[in-house]
Amino acid sequence: MLSPISLLAQSNPVIPAINQLGLDLLRAQASASDQSNLLLSPYSIEVALAMAYTGAEGRTRDEMRRVLHLPADNAVVLDGFSGLARDLSGLQMASRRQADEARKHGGSQEPIEINVANRLFAQSGFAFRPAFTTALRDRFGAPLEELDFVHAAEPARIAINDWVASATHDKIRDLVPRDGVNEATRAVLANALYLHAPWEDAFKPKATKNEPFWVGGKTSADVATMLQQRHYGYEQRNGYAALVLPYVGYQLQFVILLPDKRDGLANLERAVTPELLAGCTQLPQRDVILHLPKFKLEPPSLPLGEALRGLGMMTAFDQPRGSADFDRMAPRKPDDYLCISEVIHKTWLSLDENGTEAAAATAVVMMYGSAMRPDPPPPIEVRVDRPFLFAIQHVPSGACLFLGCLTDPR
Repeated sequence: MLSPISLLAQSNPVIPAINQLGLDLLRAQASASDQSNLLLSPYSIEVALAMAYTGAEGRTRDEMRRVLHLPADNAVVLDGFSGLARDLSGLQMASRRQADEARKHGGSQEPIEINVANRLFAQSGFAFRPAFTTALRDRFGAPLEELDFVHAAEPARIAINDWVASATHDKIRDLVPRDGVNEATRAVLANALYLHAPWEDAFKPKATKNEPFWVGGKTSADVATMLQQRHYGYEQRNGYAALVLPYVGYQLQFVILLPDKRDGLANLERAVTPELLAGCTQLPQRDVILHLPKFKLEPPSLPLGEALRGLGMMTAFDQPRGSADFDRMAPRKPDDYLCISEVIHKTWLSLDENGTEAAAATAVVMMYGSAMRPDPPPPIEVRVDRPFLFAIQHVPSGACLFLGCLTDPR
């Protein structure tokens, strides 16, 4: 019998790749941030870098494939990303139909809104290979938009940021910082992701009250904590509990990986795997009394270049100098070629009694370089009162749209 991750990989091999890159980067950021709140969108990062990978060649392509955990067959990669995008779009359309049907019968169900947008912002007149721009347009839904980085870098930066803000309902603003592009920039490959997902069963605001949370696993502080009893996917595992909360329609879920110990987050971060995340799509149902803190995360723009180089993506960033090879993107000459100058990522998330709203954006900046059932068991009480890992997961595919850890809900 195939494992959950084998089944997911068999249906779409880019799914384990998305989740593994997310875990790699989460660990890299956790080691650098001393266990502060963290939030990433593995999906957004992987898609933006996969667009650049489509234009890579030689050693650069091999390194990117290893770091991005992609299969070697390019057709499989393109099919995987375009297929997942269709699935997410179909999820939104199905949710809207379900909400419309509920309203016909006097209900007031709010649908899931999910928006994925990709774009190739390119220097006006730059000679990209037609096969590259066609692949981005047709397989990633990323049309080409020409800007003038050479003569008007600041207006170009503002245009990119305005596009991101519009695509994320103004949740992601100023993605590209002032020094993020300049006259040497030739392209920015951008992904924007917006999600508004109501719970399948909303929490009652009257039940929310202050309860203690062990901030950083060390200090107790009172934080607004929601309370609800219902059947959730739940399983007690070795050293942690896994629990999932469904969003309306059961196609998306909020995953909680809660260490048994107050200071167990670091060990859990090291232990979590794509296999573990895939298994969260199949947790057994249990009656749970859940205490869950409300929280909002809005970290600043995060440069990912150093972490990606640490994972082995060196030549894409032209290290050593002259080694970048994006010949499939544009013809490469010894003294006239493209390389990645930085990968910029920004996220936003708010979780409350009604559901979750979240957004993310990623910019890859390319520059010129040189039987009888027994009585049911009693309900389990789960207090999410200590640092934990979380994800927003697309259930049919297992893909993690968002991944993070919460150490301080305040």
